Amino acid sequence: MQEQIITNTLSFSVLGLPVHLLDDYPGWLIAQLHQQVGGQVITLNAEMTMQAEKNATLAQIIKQADLVIPDGSGVVLYLWLKGKKVKRCPGIELAETLLLYAGQLSKPMPVFFFGGAPGVAAKAAEMWQERCPKLAIAGTQNGYLSAEEEKQLHQTLKEQQPSLIFVGLGVPRQELWIAKHRHLCPKAIWIGVGGSLDIWAGTKTRAPAWFRENHLEWLYRLYQEPWRWRRMLALPLFAWKALLSNFSRK
Repeated sequence: MQEQIITNTLSFSVLGLPVHLLDDYPGWLIAQLHQQVGGQVITLNAEMTMQAEKNATLAQIIKQADLVIPDGSGVVLYLWLKGKKVKRCPGIELAETLLLYAGQLSKPMPVFFFGGAPGVAAKAAEMWQERCPKLAIAGTQNGYLSAEEEKQLHQTLKEQQPSLIFVGLGVPRQELWIAKHRHLCPKAIWIGVGGSLDIWAGTKTRAPAWFRENHLEWLYRLYQEPWRWRRMLALPLFAWKALLSNFSRK
């Protein structure tokens, strides 16, 4: 069944990496969940695309992912230059849609939160439990684990078999971790959510709507975390490569 669904999913290349073009990403994943077909979701943005150019393992994981969504404004603008009028699908909004859906079901669809500093994942789960009292929380775990704690996490996931697993370890660590461990819960949807756990926990805030609507969320993130400036250098490089690719096509 998974092979049939993936075949019907149109993809388009962004600097050699696939982006799946769908009208309804949450609906696609909800169908996967009901059919108990697991998979890895990649939330592609310009920074990750540039990292993949230097990290062959990350590039291969993206190419093999079950769903790659246009998370970043840069990716959306690249697709627009290529004539593909797509809307941005922020990973945090996709995750929240799935959580709200899971919280309305009469039959539990358990979720697991992994990542962040000690206490962050637990606080994020607590916030969602208050927002959706019927949401089934399979467990939480922070992202700073000893070898023994990592082993225990593997065992917990194998026993609990959550339906949705949100991993906030940052790029590319979360993508590599999911690819390595998704066999523990083969029927689950695994999504790397970056700093979403911190936003849900209240330790960080998301960019205001004006920044998001004007493709400036990266600027707000830089304001919050100035140490990211070196990583942000990937954005103009991505833009330059996008323009070169468009000119070469013409």
